[in-house]
Amino acid sequence: MSGKYLLAIDQGTSSSRTVIYDHSTRVVASAQQEFPQHYPKPGWVEHDPEDIWRSVQAVTRDAMRAADVTAADITAIGITNQRETAVIWDRKSGQAVYNAIVWQDRRTAEYCDTLRARGVEQLVIAATGLRLDPYFSATKIAWILDNVDGIRARAEKHELAVGTIDTFLLWRLTGGSVHATDATNASRTMLFNIHSQQWDAELLELFDVPRSLLPDVRDCASDFGTTDDATLGGPVAIGGIAGDQQAALIGQAGFENGMTKSTYGTGCFVIANTGSTALPSSNKLLTIVASRFNGEVTYGLEGSVFVAGSAIQWLRDTLRIIDSAPQTQAIAEQTGIIADVHVVPAFAGLGAPYWDPHARGAILGLTRGSGREQIVTATLQAVAYQTRDLIDAMSDDGITPSVIRVDGGMVANDWFLQFLADILDIPVERPDNVESTVLGAAYLAAYQSKIIDSIKDVSDLWQREAVFEPAMSVDQREALLAGWAGAVARVRGST
Repeated sequence: MSGKYLLAIDQGTSSSRTVIYDHSTRVVASAQQEFPQHYPKPGWVEHDPEDIWRSVQAVTRDAMRAADVTAADITAIGITNQRETAVIWDRKSGQAVYNAIVWQDRRTAEYCDTLRARGVEQLVIAATGLRLDPYFSATKIAWILDNVDGIRARAEKHELAVGTIDTFLLWRLTGGSVHATDATNASRTMLFNIHSQQWDAELLELFDVPRSLLPDVRDCASDFGTTDDATLGGPVAIGGIAGDQQAALIGQAGFENGMTKSTYGTGCFVIANTGSTALPSSNKLLTIVASRFNGEVTYGLEGSVFVAGSAIQWLRDTLRIIDSAPQTQAIAEQTGIIADVHVVPAFAGLGAPYWDPHARGAILGLTRGSGREQIVTATLQAVAYQTRDLIDAMSDDGITPSVIRVDGGMVANDWFLQFLADILDIPVERPDNVESTVLGAAYLAAYQSKIIDSIKDVSDLWQREAVFEPAMSVDQREALLAGWAGAVARVRGST
């Protein structure tokens, strides 16, 4: 084993980040860069894959420069990524044939409605654990194949490759020599059978996606090849890949059955570990591949909220009523809990447990006395309410967490975490390192390169920084939740 450091790439929805760790997973250096978001039509969200690639190159070089390391100093690389976002590219040039269609994109909602009317949703759920929704990659891939001139014909000639963002980055990092993904990302495409751990022939036929387009599927910790010299200045082993939410579960040491984490990034994603059991949900949650090591699959139950941290970005960048995210804590502390104004941030429809792609966002309950303070506080509360929706659904499915571990940018806000604990009525634990997603990618690289003997050794490294205990009365909690339920009912696409 050569090198003293691990390098982890976290390619997210709004930014790319690279963190360099020593072998004890202490942060040595990091760099982060936002990149443009494109909204060609209402409900459409795209990324230019070249923007993504340039941002990853830039932050990786910046972090290496800050740490004063070269490729020879790096033992291995781990990658984590925004899931479901799909891109198709030319196998020879590596150039994308169309922008990446982002997980938030809703353009295929009617296509999903048509398929649902044909009675195929149960087929999809049984094989993939996913709902028939525009969120996932399959309908995005089908849209590019059917709507970009000449692309389907080129796909049939084996000229093109498809992948989620991890796969695209891996292709670029290895100079086009490796076309692969891991089981967690494959499981979010709606084309992968989570029971057989294979691309599903019936689903490929349903969505009319040629098998030749798709990558090889490997364990989360695996040999994903090495970088070419042009990327980092020398060869470095790529030892781990996991979708961002599964990487966060790993970073939170969520290895035991029932352990639950909630990540607050662009969206909010709650995952409960269900062990070797692929637990079906009666409440429209997702049965997922939480990880796969040495061919053995650990499953999870996941609830997805499409808008969390991006609602704070909306306050900052669109409404311009805050200058920065940290301001929200002071505003909420001054305003206090409010019951008469509700923000329902259904900018990309509603995820679990509603799965309503036609819902749209709203601010409800405004009076002449309502101002920025009420809107900001109501936005924070909305994220907590949406988390409670997910926890209730999990409880109905038989998973009742006794504590929840949180991570992501929003958890720096103490007011938000206290309100979250009050609304969930369970303790909320914040780890010493809240960047669990990128840390999880580093752990994968450490395991593959044998720096740690077992992925479960991560449990010994996890440390709690703070715990928030519920203190709200039952009556107040129930009144607030009733108000939230009424607000959600008013924005549903069917009403």
